[in-house]
Amino acid sequence: MQGTGSKGSADAILSCSGVNRWFGGVRALTDVSLDIRQGEIFGLVGPNGSGKTTLVNSITGFYPPQQGTIRFEGRPINGVRPHRIASLGIARTFQNVALFKGMSVLDNILMGRHAFMRPSALASLFYWWWAEKDEIRQRDKVEEIIDLLQLESARDEPVEVIPLGLQKRVELARALAAEPRMLILDEPMAGMNQEEKEYIVRFILDAKEALNLTVLIIEHHMDVITAICDRALVLNNGRMIAEGPVREAVNHPAVIAAYIGGVGDAA
Repeated sequence: MQGTGSKGSADAILSCSGVNRWFGGVRALTDVSLDIRQGEIFGLVGPNGSGKTTLVNSITGFYPPQQGTIRFEGRPINGVRPHRIASLGIARTFQNVALFKGMSVLDNILMGRHAFMRPSALASLFYWWWAEKDEIRQRDKVEEIIDLLQLESARDEPVEVIPLGLQKRVELARALAAEPRMLILDEPMAGMNQEEKEYIVRFILDAKEALNLTVLIIEHHMDVITAICDRALVLNNGRMIAEGPVREAVNHPAVIAAYIGGVGDAA
């Protein structure tokens, strides 16, 4: 396998070491290790069923690994619940859009601020003015994200009536509203046409620069991976088959074989 890297290096914001996850007798991940450096865009690539989403679910606490260690900013996060991992500074989007139907774009994004909304019922009753000021602060932050992702024209629309490309942008905005230091994107371009893909790529890059983010992205569109990622890890059947600078990784012979030649022409 290409480029094993130095696991747990000092400049890594996220490190996975020897991660194993199985479901019954099925091995979903076998000895997967990676380091993601502060400020980079890291691609996670592989055929369907290769273990990409399982790895993300292990990182974010949905399916903790049975073996191995995951560290975020040097802190072990094995077994930490998803909401606590989110509060530590990791936000994610999902492969299938997971917005709250019947709510506006603005209110969906505002849901990303829930960790910052802390007034108790008693405090709200006796200090309503404080709660109101807090809500204003939360809305101000959301408005900044709306401006960044150019969602002004859709801000009051119910999310179920806007196009898929805009829905994906709203989901990205909700993740950004949580003020993460690391953003995990699970196939953000799925179902999009070429114009929508170009828009979302631009907004991902803008958000990374404006908010000083580290990004882990799962994506099947190899043109996107090679265009925006610094490095990549390729999985097949839950195992690492290539890792390193993005163009080298996706053109590795083992990767081309895994895709039956579908990746070799991507760079």
